[in-house]
Amino acid sequence: MTRTLWAVSDLHVTFAANQAIVDKLSGPHDWLIVAGDVAEKIPDIVRAMKSLVQRFAKVIWVPGNHELFNRKSDRINGKARYRALVGELRAIGVVTPEDPFPVFGPVTVCPLFTLYDYSWRPLGLTAKQAIERATVVLDDELAISPYVNVEQWCRERVEYSQARLDEVSGPTVLVNHWPLVVEPTHRLRSRDVALWSGTDLTRDWAVKYRAQMVVHGHLHIPAETRVDGVSHVEVSLGTPFDPPLPASFASRPWPFPVVRV
Repeated sequence: MTRTLWAVSDLHVTFAANQAIVDKLSGPHDWLIVAGDVAEKIPDIVRAMKSLVQRFAKVIWVPGNHELFNRKSDRINGKARYRALVGELRAIGVVTPEDPFPVFGPVTVCPLFTLYDYSWRPLGLTAKQAIERATVVLDDELAISPYVNVEQWCRERVEYSQARLDEVSGPTVLVNHWPLVVEPTHRLRSRDVALWSGTDLTRDWAVKYRAQMVVHGHLHIPAETRVDGVSHVEVSLGTPFDPPLPASFASRPWPFPVVRV
């Protein structure tokens, strides 16, 4: 029997059209990576993930920026929101970035959560200057930044993730919502979005940690980028309101088959 490790991201299931697509995902003997941006509200995230857990042998999740969105009316915000979401997803059997890395066939699957630190900005500008001059500003500045020091949290998450990756031997599949290298952001229509898309601190991870593939989302451009001989594959579904993609991107398989054993 052949088993497949599939990968998706940016499900945005609050759109009915997206939910209809997600409802068709199924693989009783297969594993599924969900690389962030399932929804914004914790109940919606848990509901969608619980349904996937019932249809796959194992589900692995990492948070995206939308899972981290806060509202003033929320009972918990910032880091506490992430901890609460991890607890709820663990309770239904989802593997999170806080759990032991699972092994699928020949590879260790490493779910990561590293955030961004505005380091992908124009030369000569501080992070504050780059944000102030950006013509496109992500909602992160309203829904994440007021509740937590994002740059500090990013550094903490990078250090935590490095310590865990240092303990892994053999080939890996690295999974993160945000790209680990800057090159995928070069396809963006607005390069300002790169500010909220990753960090230079993860630049060498694919090579250092023997990645057979890096899986990410966030940009809504489902494409492969090869850097230092490693494939960095975006697996986004996106939203119904995204601009049309060139045929070469739109024709990529989804869900994406990462490994078959």
